[in-house]
Amino acid sequence: MHKSISNLVSIENELKSGSNQDLKTQVIAVTKTFPISEIRPLIDHGHLHYGENKVQEALEKWTELKNEVKGLKLHMIGKLQTNKVKFAIPLFDYIHSLDNLKLAQKISSEEKKLNKKLKIFIQVNIGNEDQKSGINQTDLNIFYKRCINDFNLDIVGLMCIPPLKGVKNEYFKQMKDLSNSLGLKELSMGMSSDYLEAISHGATYIRIGSKIFGERF
Repeated sequence: MHKSISNLVSIENELKSGSNQDLKTQVIAVTKTFPISEIRPLIDHGHLHYGENKVQEALEKWTELKNEVKGLKLHMIGKLQTNKVKFAIPLFDYIHSLDNLKLAQKISSEEKKLNKKLKIFIQVNIGNEDQKSGINQTDLNIFYKRCINDFNLDIVGLMCIPPLKGVKNEYFKQMKDLSNSLGLKELSMGMSSDYLEAISHGATYIRIGSKIFGERF
């Protein structure tokens, strides 16, 4: 068994035996910088959800695979620049990093051209960090309403990358509260180092890279 498969199975077994067993949490295998040769065993195993940080890399790796593998879902989890949206919309199924109105407008425009609707997460700057992207908590309600009313986006949930310092459980709890306040069902939070904590606070999508594939190339 390939190491990526055994690592994924181990993570899935953790989820099944965890305290929040009623929650259906989807593992997104984060494949940035990994070649297809490292990803293919996981695809052949039947895993269908993958995450990329850069549009250009995703185009090179996934364009043929999306046509080849039925049911494969691709998640844009990195910062999406407006000039890349026209390339991202045809390829991706989910965007986890909506963080400004200009981007929302561009996504809406490209969706209309292609008659395609992506599932979108609003990125929240949960730690109010100057160096991080995301909507501040105080602006979230208005931003969410504009995304659905002005741009007709399919906002399914919220996403965060909590600060490296601090108690992550507190940030994950805040995200759950924000999600509940908006009536959203999906939460994209938790990575290789903290996914169990995220799941304990309702994460429905976790973004796992090194814990599945090992150190990056």
